[in-house]
Amino acid sequence: MKPISSIARGISPSATLAIDSMAKQMKASGIDVISFGAGEPDFNTPEHIKKAGIQAIEDNQTRYTPATGILPLREAICSRILQDAGVHYSPSQICVTSGAKHNVYIALQAIINAGEEVILPAPYWVTYEESIRMAGGVPYIVETTEETNFKLTPEMLSNAITPRTKAVILTNPSNPTGMVYTREELQALANVIQRYDLYVISDEIYYALCYDKPFVSIASLSEDLQERTIMINGVSKSYAMTGWRIGYAAANAEISKAMSSYLSHSTGSPCTISQKAALAAFSEDQQACMDMKAAFDERRKYFYDRVQKIPGVSCLMPEGAFYIFMNIKELLGRTIKGIKINNSADFAAAFLEKGLVAVVPGSAFGAEGYLRWSYATSMEHIREGLDRLERFLADD
Repeated sequence: MKPISSIARGISPSATLAIDSMAKQMKASGIDVISFGAGEPDFNTPEHIKKAGIQAIEDNQTRYTPATGILPLREAICSRILQDAGVHYSPSQICVTSGAKHNVYIALQAIINAGEEVILPAPYWVTYEESIRMAGGVPYIVETTEETNFKLTPEMLSNAITPRTKAVILTNPSNPTGMVYTREELQALANVIQRYDLYVISDEIYYALCYDKPFVSIASLSEDLQERTIMINGVSKSYAMTGWRIGYAAANAEISKAMSSYLSHSTGSPCTISQKAALAAFSEDQQACMDMKAAFDERRKYFYDRVQKIPGVSCLMPEGAFYIFMNIKELLGRTIKGIKINNSADFAAAFLEKGLVAVVPGSAFGAEGYLRWSYATSMEHIREGLDRLERFLADD
């Protein structure tokens, strides 16, 4: 039998989903595992949003919609972007899809030709690299460091640009580091982006979870930056709607039209019921979103304070999202619980087996020597998970 495509052979499964699945299997077997793997809020979808979805079913709104989503939802998204980010879009520039992840994939399909490069700052979300490859592009990975707060600098960006560079991916706030770009930092990057005529895929799915500084979208800096930017967002993180699978992209007319064509020939429209629920999320009361943010903020501060007291590990204070990116470089080369820890994957495997805690190794994000913990879980789990970390490290 002839082999499958070379692109398909090169695609790796999502490390975060794999670890979360493993932890769930262990729990189903009766093992007391605490998982910090998946980036999924532990809150329930707010009641008014659930009721909108239920009402859609009762009203038999269960048929196909336009491939890019129903007009009222796209109008509500435009209003929300204008209110929260200060950028004006028309409904025709909005593509609603089956989750923000889907829009990252479709955006790359729309702008990347085979062999063109996409600059990807590391640490990066696991899906970006594979999505670039699936589009026939080449990821050009730029390693950032704690010294730059894991942010891409203008110098790093300039040095990474080649004649084949087409776009750069920015995640603001960042998954996995929780860092947030300031207006000044974005403007400095924008100057380079404009000089070299690049596109920007700006993943802003955590934009409502900025704790210490206001969120700024790179698309808001100028009309030219808006034209260059494909803004990615959705309902999963801000509204605790991960399973509803609704994301959106906002882009210039040419790109949004191309993305619409891809959608019409691939998935078609996203779930009609989920669209009605998302309409309620974007257009109705935002208090539940603010309440969840306040809870995440409390957990963030507790997590950070605890980590500072544990020998051998450290972290920066996250400014957004709901992740701690823990530095474990001091532990590499040691033997813990009889297991030699050569890298972050070794640590994560040993911690799951011996400590019964699931975390994601930094290597999955292009950053060896780190672990990603999601604090989108209860304070009870956070306390117990860190207690287990202390016990795991104490007996080595």
